Amino acid sequence: MTENGRDIHLQYAQDVIAALNLEPHVEGGYFRRTFQTDLQPMAETAGGQRYLMSSIYYLLTRETPIGYFHLNRSDILHYYHLGDAIQYSLIFPDGTLKTVVMGSDIRAGQYLQLHVPGGVWKASQLMVGSAGFGLISEAVSPGFDFADMEMGSQRKLGEQFPEHLELVQRLTQA
Repeated sequence: MTENGRDIHLQYAQDVIAALNLEPHVEGGYFRRTFQTDLQPMAETAGGQRYLMSSIYYLLTRETPIGYFHLNRSDILHYYHLGDAIQYSLIFPDGTLKTVVMGSDIRAGQYLQLHVPGGVWKASQLMVGSAGFGLISEAVSPGFDFADMEMGSQRKLGEQFPEHLELVQRLTQA
């Protein structure tokens, strides 16, 4: 859809990025940390001290429609906000694959909240619709630290989960 030669969807996504002061994320999409429990004691983890909880905005767009497979040590609660639905592919340590769609159409089985336990491989894909973007928040406990995140590689995940090779190839960075 264009208006005076300008892509309305791209502009709307760019307006959301600007309004929320989002930055590109290493896994794909855009993010900004919005909260960390500064006034609480730190949690002791295998990786060191972490905030008890942190939270971010996370946005996928038509131009950046994939959050590539990655693993976090901490539990994460996802909260859907607005825009198009986002499909999550979760691979559990035993190889079980779970697919969940976050969006506003709860009558169609879409989720407003999604819990992803620490130690589960996660990828997300924008289900492009009329908005051209999807916005969620994530609450992470213990709080997120990049040292606790591992980006998936096609080789590693393909060897570990050969039954999901096609999905892994599609949702990992080369």
